[in-house]
Amino acid sequence: MRVKRTVRHDRPSDLTCLGDDVSVSEPPASAAPAPGTPARGDLLAAVDRSPQAAAAHDRSAWVGLFADDGQIEDPVGSAPHRGHDRIGRFYDTFIGPRDIAFGRSVDVVHGFTVVRDLTLHVTMGAELTMAIPAYLRYDLTPVRDGYAITRLRAHWELPSMVLEFARGGIASVRPGLGLGRGLLRNQGPAGAVGFASGFRRAGAGRRRQVTDLLDDACAGNEVAVRRRLSGGVPVTVGDADRITASDLAARLRGGRWQKAIAAGSTVTAGVEVDGQRGVLFADVGSGRGAVSAVRLFVEDR
Repeated sequence: MRVKRTVRHDRPSDLTCLGDDVSVSEPPASAAPAPGTPARGDLLAAVDRSPQAAAAHDRSAWVGLFADDGQIEDPVGSAPHRGHDRIGRFYDTFIGPRDIAFGRSVDVVHGFTVVRDLTLHVTMGAELTMAIPAYLRYDLTPVRDGYAITRLRAHWELPSMVLEFARGGIASVRPGLGLGRGLLRNQGPAGAVGFASGFRRAGAGRRRQVTDLLDDACAGNEVAVRRRLSGGVPVTVGDADRITASDLAARLRGGRWQKAIAAGSTVTAGVEVDGQRGVLFADVGSGRGAVSAVRLFVEDR
């Protein structure tokens, strides 16, 4: 009898107060959106078509979810796939040959962006399933029949996943060879190199700078937050609404954070304050002040 092996690479040491939560968090009921504001349900329905098409192994439907000039960064830090042809090659390499289940924890909708805090359950073979903690950011644009994805950014840790994949032992050999062959066949050597660039990520020290910032903000230490974000570090709600470091500290005071993920030059974490969940993206650089930009995504009110 074969026993399916499930491999996880989430790190309990990276969690503060919150555990893994697989229930979907819904915001409180609110009035209808203002004219020109996208309806939350419509955006979620558009995003939900991605896991639905993946589960059905419907290549045409999945690729068709993206705008003509849409792009995918999966994982963030790897070379992007732009346009339907390259997105189709991405599908042929990573989506089509596998069964992928999306274990959602929370959805955050802000403007035309949906951020999902979730765990991806990727079946690599008969005896090997990977459980990959991730944040997926979908940017959408209105089209005639709904919404199209202009950009998908998948924040998950490629080095950690590969390490746990290797720990699968003999069960990982055949899936690993198949993935390598598919990568070269569909994307060529340049595509393989582009995917490997996803191994670059913020190191432990930069990651700690972000988690220390979160600790200070949740503890209400405004002085420490302002010091960490000194020198004109941009802080926004969403991508564009500028706030101050003091505002950020006030918004997160009394809250808690979970699941810090480093992908490319960004460290991402889930936050919760007064029962409301959000996701914080912190870009990190190589200067003395590690954090170079902060974007907080919370539900539109």
